[in-house]
Amino acid sequence: MGSMKVLALDIDGTLTDSKKEISPATRKRLLDIMKEGHKVVLASGRPTPGLRRYERELELGKYGGYLLAFNGARISACGTGEVIWQKALPLDLLPGLYEFAGKNRCGLATHDKEGVISAFAPEKYLRLEADMNGLSVRQVEDFVGFVDFDICKCFMTEEPERAAVLVEELQAKYGHMAGIYRSDPFFIEIVAKDVDKASSLLRLLNRLGVGWEDCICCGDGYNDISMIRSAGVGVAMGNAQEQVKEAADYIAPSNDEDGLVQVIDKFITGERR
Repeated sequence: MGSMKVLALDIDGTLTDSKKEISPATRKRLLDIMKEGHKVVLASGRPTPGLRRYERELELGKYGGYLLAFNGARISACGTGEVIWQKALPLDLLPGLYEFAGKNRCGLATHDKEGVISAFAPEKYLRLEADMNGLSVRQVEDFVGFVDFDICKCFMTEEPERAAVLVEELQAKYGHMAGIYRSDPFFIEIVAKDVDKASSLLRLLNRLGVGWEDCICCGDGYNDISMIRSAGVGVAMGNAQEQVKEAADYIAPSNDEDGLVQVIDKFITGERR
């Protein structure tokens, strides 16, 4: 075996298929490479609790994997749960975000230890996000007053065409204070400035003593572009957004066709099947 490789995977649309499941073939190949000493990192916009199921399924605690949650705003070690690095969102942004969401009638929420906290009556996309992560949603009276603790991200939800417009307005207004982008077409993520999957992954690689050249990053959404561009091998799934494919070195089969199996065989184990 050559040098240790780090395989960084987005979850939704990459690691999981359309049913949000990890296919048996993908799980087996990931376990195979971890047994050989390679590292697997889950890099997702999801909150840490929303990653736990996949952490367990892939036995990442046993094999020393890592979680990059909240789009990279929190890095934790699997198994111990130790938070290696975290960057909170400045709370002085909240009044402006609350006003913006109210004016535009879109969903606004964040997370606490229990689950999702919603500023308004939860709409369908907000419920979808909570269900996907297995978290409860509760609406609070005074959102800005209620959130007086460290948060890693806020998010807004809106119909895709409208979200495309709102994300640009938010970037123009608050881009100097926060990182703002769409992950899913209906989902706008707001994290601390200079937080993205690539910058967090670089912190982790430095800790592991590995360079970008030994890192393979796979994704399908807009928030995966930073790590796909930085990686030694940047992979877009066949189901990825067009901009993601343009940023990639390699386009794999889709998440419903075990695309990751081909990536592992091609770039980690060196097998041509």
